[in-house]
Amino acid sequence: MAAGGSGAAAAAAAHQRLVQAVRASGVIVQVEPQEFEKLVAQTEKALVVTAKGGVFGSHFKYLVSYKGLAFYTKSRTAIHLPGDAQTIDAAKIWVPGS
Repeated sequence: MAAGGSGAAAAAAAHQRLVQAVRASGVIVQVEPQEFEKLVAQTEKALVVTAKGGVFGSHFKYLVSYKGLAFYTKSRTAIHLPGDAQTIDAAKIWVPGS
């Protein structure tokens, strides 16, 4: 679900804050998909960046900010996101060492 109108501007601003936070701290926490689902479920109106990729098989990547940290997961299948979650479909999510 892509945001539209002023929602898109808010989502872009939130994403930019996430990018700046990651650059400043360099902290990205990699978690298992089940833990990621739990974390997003605890976050009201979470902004989740998603990307689909894969060379030898498809996989899904997810990134969300929670309490000042960036959490990342990768899964072979799409994970469930709450209905109030905002998503940004990215062409690619690159995480060092992933």
